[in-house]
Amino acid sequence: MTFESLGLCPELLRALAAAGYDTPTPIQVKAIPEVLAGHDLMASAQTGTGKTAGFALPILQMLKQNGERVVPKGVRALVLVPTRELAAQVLASVQRYGNELKLSSTAIYGGVSERPQIAAAARGIDVLIATPGRLMDLMQQNAVSLSGVRHLVLDEADRMLDMGFLPAIKRILGKLPKQRQTLMFSATFAPELRDLANTMLVNPVSVDVSPRNSSAVSVEHVVHMVEDARKRDALLHLLHAEPRQTLVFSRTKHGADKVVRFLDSYGFNSAALHGNKSQNARTKALAGFKSGEIKVLVATDIASRGIDIKELPAVINF
Repeated sequence: MTFESLGLCPELLRALAAAGYDTPTPIQVKAIPEVLAGHDLMASAQTGTGKTAGFALPILQMLKQNGERVVPKGVRALVLVPTRELAAQVLASVQRYGNELKLSSTAIYGGVSERPQIAAAARGIDVLIATPGRLMDLMQQNAVSLSGVRHLVLDEADRMLDMGFLPAIKRILGKLPKQRQTLMFSATFAPELRDLANTMLVNPVSVDVSPRNSSAVSVEHVVHMVEDARKRDALLHLLHAEPRQTLVFSRTKHGADKVVRFLDSYGFNSAALHGNKSQNARTKALAGFKSGEIKVLVATDIASRGIDIKELPAVINF
């Protein structure tokens, strides 16, 4: 199976080749033809399966083929995501894939100035990637209109419900046209999410590439039974025993900051990533970790879904 056999246009095929992608993943094989056919989609897919390309590639192609021009404050395709980091990542993918298509795209999320986002919305946006909270803010200011949306994507839908975005999502849905294509991507479909899907999607095609309750076969799992008072010493021992880049998950923001201070005192180049950090600090921490400058990133579950870090050697659930 090749990307060409999925019916993608030459511009997208060239962008994929330039990015080094030659073989579609299972979610892409199943989703892309259904999306190109105009169907609504309910897709169960874990992070790391290539689902961003599964919705971005066909939507970009349909927007280009449609030939409509976006109007001021208008949006043609809307992608809702739970976190700022994921919004920035999806935007980077959309811009990479659509490099030759001359379509506008931007990301709207909190923690940064609204002014550039309002300016981008004023010109009209072909593909808008947004977190629900900041999008609601701009809608209330009449800075953006969703009446022209032809394609809606809910990415990491279960995560958005976990984070309490359901009321905002319902208000956003109320501003969208009834005639649209809706795609929902989620790792799991709990009853509450299925109820939401029933109000959003019309005769959806179901795609499932997520084996239930299974761990990735390429990942070695190890459990260390440690008394609470000795957890930090155990963490230090693990980091010294195998010096490698490590992502450490902490349950709380305060706990993440404490671990970073502890590791810094022992000479580890570490940083914290959580919701109390400024957007500039969050972006800098993630970029430093991806580049290898930061050796230990201590994060809350803000980094647990959708963040693409290639060849990450170790993850510790602290």
